[in-house]
Amino acid sequence: MLKYAFNRILLMIPTLIAVAIIVFLVLRVVPGDIVELKLTAEGGEVSMEQIEAEKKRLGLNDPLHIQFYNYMIGIPQGDLGISLWTEKPVAEEIGSRIGLSFQLAIFSTILAVLLAFPLGTLSALFRGTFLDYVIRIITIGGIAVPAFWLGMLLIMLVLSFGKLPPLGTVSFFVDPLTNFNQMIWPAISVGYRYTSVVARMLRSSILEVLSEDYIRTARAKGLYERVVIVKHGMRNALLPTVTVIGLEFAFLLGGLVVTESVFNLNGIGKLFIDSVIRNDLNLLQGLVLTVATAFVLVNLIVDLCYAALDPRIRYQS
Repeated sequence: MLKYAFNRILLMIPTLIAVAIIVFLVLRVVPGDIVELKLTAEGGEVSMEQIEAEKKRLGLNDPLHIQFYNYMIGIPQGDLGISLWTEKPVAEEIGSRIGLSFQLAIFSTILAVLLAFPLGTLSALFRGTFLDYVIRIITIGGIAVPAFWLGMLLIMLVLSFGKLPPLGTVSFFVDPLTNFNQMIWPAISVGYRYTSVVARMLRSSILEVLSEDYIRTARAKGLYERVVIVKHGMRNALLPTVTVIGLEFAFLLGGLVVTESVFNLNGIGKLFIDSVIRNDLNLLQGLVLTVATAFVLVNLIVDLCYAALDPRIRYQS
């Protein structure tokens, strides 16, 4: 198991290096001048000499290979450069926002797992019944309904029955109850789709596993149906489901742009929008690298879960 985990960790290194190189090169061909945008943001007029002096101060006039060298050298040290707009360290800008997005992703994942597993299992075990049709309608609706639209409906619903929790965010460690009241609604709007995707994948996996020969053999041996389902069926059906859970969780870290805007949450989704609008290359490449790192780490955890659920995987590796 340790050898398997070590090999998977080693595979992360070239992946992240490739992402860093591609992001750096792609963003350098994006049109726009952040220095001119920054200096003229308040409607003032600036000369070309002032623009060139500011570019020189920020290091934007350095040769491309020098910029690339400084960028790659700083990554192992956790130095992603400074934001070209706020002139604060990029790592500090991301660190102050990612906690909120991470908490929302955690809430949504917990909600999805708690609901998707019983829904997907019941839908598979009672295939073709009225219960199955009801669950399939609910899950198809979750995939079809946009999260931001559901979020707006939830806001209208809460307003009709009472009042919304205070705007902004309160840390979970400062006031857990207020934090829960603020985060539960965006978690529901995002978690509905999350639940639907996981439930449908689990249903398909269970149906496929239950048609295998070893399930028929287990039933022929006289095992209780509960033992057949839980011990022989669910463990194998969990393999593709774990993959979906991991990928959806990683997607939430960088894919909550609209949802965070609807609920006025100051996470990295909103930071993505700000960096694109301002053409802040350093901040944008730091955000992309952070999300890519999250995807790689989640894939590593999924691989380890695979090895724990199916020992054949780690032995074959």
